[in-house]
Amino acid sequence: MDRPKGKLLASSALDAKDEQEEKLERHQATVAALLNGLSEREGNDALTAHACKGAPQHEEVCLGLLSIILMEPSQASRAYSDMTLVSRDGLGLVLAKTNQILMEKFLKLHDVSRTQMAWLIREIVKNGVIGADTVCMSFLKQIAGGDTSSKNVWIAESALEILVENKDWVIKNSLLIPIAVYTYLRVIVDHHGNAQLNILRQKEVDFCVTMLRERFMDCAVVGRDLVRLLQNVARIPEIDRFWRDMLHNPQSLSTQFTGILQLLQMRTSRKFLACRLTPDMETKLFYMMSKVRFGQQKRYQDWFQRQYLSTSDSQSLRCDLIRYICGVVHPSNELLCSDILPRWALIGWLLTTCTSNVAATNAKLSLFYDWLFFQPEKDSIMNIEPAILVMHHSMRPHPAITATLLDFMCRIMPNFYPSLEPLVRQGVYSSLRSILEKRVLPSLSPLFDNPKMDRELRAMIRENFSEFTSSRSPPAEVRSEELPISESDNHVVERTKEEGCFDVLDAAFSDDEEEDRTKGLATKKLDLRFQPICDDEAEEPVDITQHAEQLDEALRERVFSLQRESDMETQCEVMQAIVEIILQMEDFESETASPLASCLVDLARDLFRGYILPEEVTEETLEESVGKPLYVIFRNLCQFQEDDDGFGVLLVLMSELYQKQPKVGYHLLYYLQASKVAEEKAILYESFAQATQLGDVYTCLMLDMKACQEDDVRLLCYLLPSVYTKFDDVALGNSELLNMIVAAIDSFQLQELVCQIMLGNVVMFRKDTVLNVLTTSLQWETFEQYATWHLFLAHGIPTDIIIPILQHLKYKDHPEALSCLLLQLRREKPTEEMVKLVLSRPWKTEDRFTTSILRHWALKNEETLAEHVKSLLIKNNTPPRKRQSLRSSSSKLTQLTLEQMLEHLDNLRLVSSPRQTFFSQMPILQALQHVQASCDEGQKSRFSDLFALAEDFEDSSSKPTRNRRKAPVASSPRSNKKAPPPTSNDDEDTGSSQSDEEEMKPKSVKRKRKTSAMGSDSD
Repeated sequence: MDRPKGKLLASSALDAKDEQEEKLERHQATVAALLNGLSEREGNDALTAHACKGAPQHEEVCLGLLSIILMEPSQASRAYSDMTLVSRDGLGLVLAKTNQILMEKFLKLHDVSRTQMAWLIREIVKNGVIGADTVCMSFLKQIAGGDTSSKNVWIAESALEILVENKDWVIKNSLLIPIAVYTYLRVIVDHHGNAQLNILRQKEVDFCVTMLRERFMDCAVVGRDLVRLLQNVARIPEIDRFWRDMLHNPQSLSTQFTGILQLLQMRTSRKFLACRLTPDMETKLFYMMSKVRFGQQKRYQDWFQRQYLSTSDSQSLRCDLIRYICGVVHPSNELLCSDILPRWALIGWLLTTCTSNVAATNAKLSLFYDWLFFQPEKDSIMNIEPAILVMHHSMRPHPAITATLLDFMCRIMPNFYPSLEPLVRQGVYSSLRSILEKRVLPSLSPLFDNPKMDRELRAMIRENFSEFTSSRSPPAEVRSEELPISESDNHVVERTKEEGCFDVLDAAFSDDEEEDRTKGLATKKLDLRFQPICDDEAEEPVDITQHAEQLDEALRERVFSLQRESDMETQCEVMQAIVEIILQMEDFESETASPLASCLVDLARDLFRGYILPEEVTEETLEESVGKPLYVIFRNLCQFQEDDDGFGVLLVLMSELYQKQPKVGYHLLYYLQASKVAEEKAILYESFAQATQLGDVYTCLMLDMKACQEDDVRLLCYLLPSVYTKFDDVALGNSELLNMIVAAIDSFQLQELVCQIMLGNVVMFRKDTVLNVLTTSLQWETFEQYATWHLFLAHGIPTDIIIPILQHLKYKDHPEALSCLLLQLRREKPTEEMVKLVLSRPWKTEDRFTTSILRHWALKNEETLAEHVKSLLIKNNTPPRKRQSLRSSSSKLTQLTLEQMLEHLDNLRLVSSPRQTFFSQMPILQALQHVQASCDEGQKSRFSDLFALAEDFEDSSSKPTRNRRKAPVASSPRSNKKAPPPTSNDDEDTGSSQSDEEEMKPKSVKRKRKTSAMGSDSD
């Protein structure tokens, strides 16, 4: 039987009826019956009357009109108009259902319904409906990567038109901007080179460049993957110009942007990685990695490949899939210990089926991308785990995969960004150390010392990863090619219990291992296994001969003399002689500076290992602490002016020292702070930073403070006043630096910092950036957040500046910030903005924040609070038929609704003590009376006890003044519920007369209030 025309979803005769579709059809029939034979105004009244009967009827009308919009294009305009007038929740129900259809049913929609869906999204965006950004992001998610079919191109084009046409609205949505830019930067790759899509591609480029230039900091929240996407399209002229500005003139994009390193050190959030997979792709991948057993995945992989990876354009999708698997799919321990398909196996399959060299390189970069700037305290081990396990498990079945990944890892370090090579190496090494610390693998030696590898590759690995390789090759009598598998299997069985049984070869090797054990070779294998990670080696004396031989005779002699001397003063004299020699040299370049720096760093290794800040900080101990040979260079640097030749010579040496030993940076900061010679010489550090390979103060300072934090927290705290004072443009508003501080200090050091702030010695927060910093801190650990709030409160910054943070705070997720903010608000006199944001919090039984602060304000400032509550109640008491309520601001701020306010006030009534007079305040009673008149029956019933106060006020205010003294004191507030309603409610359209009555009422009531109060006193 053929399905009737005009239905929502396309399906065959064999498909079961969709429940959602049936429900929408029933609602559509209900609406059609209500509108049958009526004019537009009569129909609207009929729909409004039906929707006001209750929540089920409201849902019927709203979803019925939504069905008409999606199925009947000719009636869509009138249906949308009716829907905006009838809806009592700001189209919230409609948006929720629209979002559900987009995420679950979009692929099954008829073409007509898809077109109408785009029309509906355009309308709600154009009208600025609250929540339209969420629907818009769901629509963008339907754009499939690696797909240039006409339907997919249509989705990309339709979504782009909506964004471009409503640019002002887009700019107000800080989360939509990065999602849209991330989406279209990725889609440009698919559309580039296709002549038929040139016009669309140019529109996409223009949109992305406009957003990146005008709203760069909103886009920057994407993090390091924004750089990856920009690299893929950097040859397009418009993006190339932006790329050059980002590299060489970052301040032109934003004063808060310090350079590309800022992006590369920021981990990309899951929501951005997930937005590039359609809901259907996500569902299939999730099913494979949560339901399919390892070894039974082939048919699922074949289906996925036929569906999404069969075309030449789809090669680019592999990068999206790998980034999603690494960054979004983080299995639980229970799943890791099961026999479910592991992540590394799925990634290995994606790599082996890649047919394009360019796509293969991009796929490998996607796999290792989080390694390059990995920071254990910020990044997750789960992001880097798949890469190492792919290499480990591919050693036997796919040795070419292991070899090509190892080769890529060696080559990416010097070539990804040459000027940041030290940081890339540090990131990769940190990744490998974390892998060992977290026991992902017990040792990297089997992987890096595999004798089956090509000789050139093995040499490259030894050169780049000497820290993780064996010092010598395994003995010939031990079968080296078996050793890696044995070790790996032991670990995998220990970690995931059953993964070791997945590979037939692994199981076979267990027998071989038993045979070896019977032959007495187990001891040799155990020794080899632990050699690479043995740390208890005797310290060898410093050998600087190799570097010293590259120096001329005079310098070489002084360097060896420095090595021989043991007296500190004599060493300083020798160092002064070395400085004088290099200052007299006509051409002191890196050829001389590099070996000299190597010698000096090796000779000063004890200085870099110990603590430099004295236990007792006095002028004498500080001067003594800077009497080291290395600091002689700093002292000479302070004696020169910037334009002196000697200044440049010493900066060349300092740059080489910094390259060899990064701790030189914070030692210079310490010298500039502790030495009397270096007073008012902080500008020297800026010159030093610009002379290094890093090239800018921000990056250099952040790395130096990080190194200092890892080595000596006391020294970090000592340097903070100087850093925040002399480098305020870098330090103030820098949440990364603040997090570095609060993550390391203890309670005593926190107290010291608070005292320093209150003494005026340091300023760590600025009014224009404090809100962003506090918002960022919501993701930090508990002590870190409490420490941040203590430091903030010590500054005495007005609470009005940070009160908007309340919109971000959830009762269960952010108890630290909420408790600190509650105690701060307790000291404040409430303003209308404060009360508005407090009342804007969603009402939940367990969330006592709003009730707590309102009760305190009601005790201390009841008249002020009453006036503010009255003002907000009247402002938000907008009749439901007003269309302009749907055109409210699309700000991301939590919206204040009348029902929310009534919930909070009713809860406040329940916790108020009998002695409190807040609810007898005239402004509160007037506001409740005003609100009650426009509430529906459901609201009147729900808040009957609250409105009873207003009813009692109506009756008492309508009686003659002389009789009020005789009113029964103990009468129930509900006894007058049958009193006739106020005349102002008879006709909603008589706005002017109602307004006049409201203006007149307070004066007469005020006189009665005085009389009543006097009578009460006499009683």
